[in-house]
Amino acid sequence: MAKLSSINKNERRKKLVKQYAGKYAKLKAVAADESLDESERLIARLKMAELPRNANPTRVRNRCATTGRPRGYYRKFGLNRIELRDKGNKGLIPGLTKSSW
Repeated sequence: MAKLSSINKNERRKKLVKQYAGKYAKLKAVAADESLDESERLIARLKMAELPRNANPTRVRNRCATTGRPRGYYRKFGLNRIELRDKGNKGLIPGLTKSSW
C-alpha cells in the first residue's frame, strides 16, 4: 500500500488539472499555432507559466485503484501488476484468464 499522503497529493493534482483543463487547452492551442504572431504565442506561454504547476496534466501519476502503487500500472484495468494477477487468479476480472503452457 502506498503512502496515503502520496495518494492524496495525486488526487489534489487530478482535481486541479480538471479545474484548469479548459484554460490550459486554450493557451496551449494558441502557443502551438504557428500562424499567429510570435509575440502572441509568447504571451500565451507566459500565461501558461502563471497557472499552478500542478494544473499541468503531466504532473498526474497513474496509480493502482486498490493499493495506490505507482509502478507496474496497467491502464486498461486501472491496477498494478500484482493486483491484476491476484484478481485475475480469483476470477474477479471478466475476460482475463491465467495463461498456462
